Amino acid sequence: MPSSPIRAGLIGYGYAGKTFHAPLIAATPGLQLAGVASSDAAKVHADWPQVEVVADAQTLIARNDIDLVVIASPNDTHAPLARAALRAGKHVVVDKPFALDLDEARAVIAAAHENDRLLSVFHNRRWDSDFLGVKQAIADGLLGRVMHFESHIDRFRPEVRARWREGAGPGAGLWFDLGPHLIDQALQLFGLPERVQANFARQRTGALSDDWAHVVLDYTGGLRAILHASMLVAGGSPRFVVHGERGSLIKRDADRQEAKLKAGVVPGTDDWGVDPDAMLLHEGDAAPRRILAPRGDQRQYYIGIERAMRGLGPNPVTPDEALAVMNILETAQRSAREGRSRPVAPLTPS
Repeated sequence: MPSSPIRAGLIGYGYAGKTFHAPLIAATPGLQLAGVASSDAAKVHADWPQVEVVADAQTLIARNDIDLVVIASPNDTHAPLARAALRAGKHVVVDKPFALDLDEARAVIAAAHENDRLLSVFHNRRWDSDFLGVKQAIADGLLGRVMHFESHIDRFRPEVRARWREGAGPGAGLWFDLGPHLIDQALQLFGLPERVQANFARQRTGALSDDWAHVVLDYTGGLRAILHASMLVAGGSPRFVVHGERGSLIKRDADRQEAKLKAGVVPGTDDWGVDPDAMLLHEGDAAPRRILAPRGDQRQYYIGIERAMRGLGPNPVTPDEALAVMNILETAQRSAREGRSRPVAPLTPS
């Protein structure tokens, strides 16, 4: 007989909850969106009329019929809500960033161990077409030894919007918003760097937190990984630029899953994750070669969560991997404050 669905409760129905978590959960076999904690029930019911909505996160956490709590609330609530859910015996998915700092992240991991619950962080960009294509090209040796890596998430949003992500509170700013994506992908490719050099700025009129971030990861042997995000780039920048001893790879356009999710496309449709923008491989003086990017599929994160909760597979993003991201996020903040390169301290596995 088929197993009963794992019932997920979603805390927060802002951009992340509405655009990513709710549709991806609903599109994953074996998972069921069973409840949402939100102050705007009408907004939730416009998309999910059959889903029960409660106004308070603690009420959702306390429900006996909820197996998995997904936290997509403002960044400064991630760690407190995760600890509360773990103490209540729930498995937990936390949207990025994991926490506000390493100490908070470690406390959440300790709570997961104490309560023997699954804990994972939503680093969904591992399953983007652009990243998968670059990862495969590097693994196949098309570039030889990689010496220069650039990862950009650049947008043109010159007006500061009235939302917590662009406010002055803890966990706000572009580095906390997009930095975890950029960091996690770099660590997946190259592991922990030796040093971090970071520079942040407020460039838009009226900006309350950083809206420009430029971070360089220094690796042994000369490899430099540049992580960049900006809100004042009309026309955009190449998503990835990679230079190696055998050639260079350019991926111009970003994965299109976010755009499709915003447009209301159901994950898993026939053209889901298809990326028409081919990568360009430059090999010496030869004409550039087009290489198709593989299909992206962010559902794979929640497919992994469902399997891990049933004991059928590994956690798709482990707490130690998420802690490594927090390590770089925090080291970069320290580097920017001090105006100098900072060493990366290795972390003891939890």
